[in-house]
Amino acid sequence: MNSLHHFLFNIYPYICLAVFLLGSLLRFDRDQYSWKSDSSQLLRAGQLRWGSNLFHIGVLFLFFGHTFGMLTPHFLYEPFITAGAKQVVAMVSGGVAGLLGFVGVSILLHRRLSDERIRKNSKTSDIVLLWLLWAQLALGLATIPLSAQHLDGSMMLKLAEWAQRIVTFRGGAADLLVDAGWIFQTHMALGMTIFLVFPFTRLVHVWSGFGTLAYVARPYQVVRNRRLGVPGNPR
Repeated sequence: MNSLHHFLFNIYPYICLAVFLLGSLLRFDRDQYSWKSDSSQLLRAGQLRWGSNLFHIGVLFLFFGHTFGMLTPHFLYEPFITAGAKQVVAMVSGGVAGLLGFVGVSILLHRRLSDERIRKNSKTSDIVLLWLLWAQLALGLATIPLSAQHLDGSMMLKLAEWAQRIVTFRGGAADLLVDAGWIFQTHMALGMTIFLVFPFTRLVHVWSGFGTLAYVARPYQVVRNRRLGVPGNPR
């Protein structure tokens, strides 16, 4: 295992997570007016509707699928499904979601680069972010044929164990990925890089999406009539 491999899969994850969490907090605290997705819908809405919907459906499924799939210990699901069967389910469902997300981000990227007005009103970070997401989804789809070559689930278990060791601060995580192909390693490194740039891009609006869940537990507003001084609707 060389020093670059050790850095990428033992140290770099913690750098990305620290910047992701602290950077998001600092941006919310110091620059709340930039806490938005900067929609360009007013400039042209046609492609945006299809691209945005496909992208969000695919990426949200992949995000939760990767989170629960990689961070759930093997012993919890082993009584119900084998590692090989779980890998097949992940390949099929992830492949469909990945294809939806890839088509969506391709539409968004084409829209932003081909329309002169939208391109002039785009930040450099907007275009760089779309390219990063495009490459990440393309790499994710490219891992499916490689996964099909070992359907016993062994590689999936190694990837999951790596993620679990990282979040639980256990050593030896990088050793698990020595035999992983370059596509898997590049996909994982680029995924961590997206977390690294997250606080500096429009991706911060994702936090607001999760924040809306707080409305479920929010108490009802009591509307009082100013003249009557009792709850009810104004006359």
